[in-house]
Amino acid sequence: MDLTLIGVALGIFVGVLLGLTGAGGAILSVPLLGFFLHLNVAEAAPIGLLAVSLSAGLGAYLGLRSKIMRYKAAMLIASAGLLFSPIGIWLAHQLPNWPLVLIFCLVLLLVARNMWGQAKRELAGIEEELGPPCMLDQTIGKLTWTLPCARALAMSGALAGFFSGLLGVGGGFIIVPALRKFTDLPMKSIVATSLGVLTIVSFGGVLFSNLYGSMNWSLAAPFAGGSVVGLLIGRQAVKSISGPRVQQAFAIFALMISVAMMIKLIMT
Repeated sequence: MDLTLIGVALGIFVGVLLGLTGAGGAILSVPLLGFFLHLNVAEAAPIGLLAVSLSAGLGAYLGLRSKIMRYKAAMLIASAGLLFSPIGIWLAHQLPNWPLVLIFCLVLLLVARNMWGQAKRELAGIEEELGPPCMLDQTIGKLTWTLPCARALAMSGALAGFFSGLLGVGGGFIIVPALRKFTDLPMKSIVATSLGVLTIVSFGGVLFSNLYGSMNWSLAAPFAGGSVVGLLIGRQAVKSISGPRVQQAFAIFALMISVAMMIKLIMT
């Protein structure tokens, strides 16, 4: 099959996962590009970031239009992420492929565990206990900024930016849990704010990768275009599908991908 068609098909699949699960679906971009297009992590990472930046950008725009995205928090987290993303990109090109695959497998296992646990709590009706440093001022609908609040969000952004550059994973698996832990924002606002962060950090990663000369545009363009189409499909499908069940299915799929990557790594 033509590589362009494979790229479009993979992009649509990833976009559907993005629409169904939120930012976490983007983490499967790199392993899928590796399995079907035989790219290593350093080659697949910027392609995945391009898809994340376009798809997340659409979701962030919708969140901003609905006034549920906390843009100041998003800008702070993204600024810290942009500082550390080039470090991750540089390190990805210094390391051989096998340690990057190993790190990716561990991250994928962590995401699968967290998503399964979150779905299990939602199905059981268990609400998470919150003790955040970033409190929402209900009178104006904005966060009350303090030094601990800014420090916690900036550190989360730095970590997400580093892994975004290193593995091309977007960083949503760090941003969403961080916003859940450090703020008392409602979940819709957390997702929208996370998408805003991912848009900026991922686009920055695309620019840095392009300057580094590691972006394969002939594969990146069809994959990214397919992801946007898939996102729109996923956003429509999620309205009629149980969110926690989708998360559990995604967790199982992510676990399977991680195991397959580990087996492939051991065999090669």
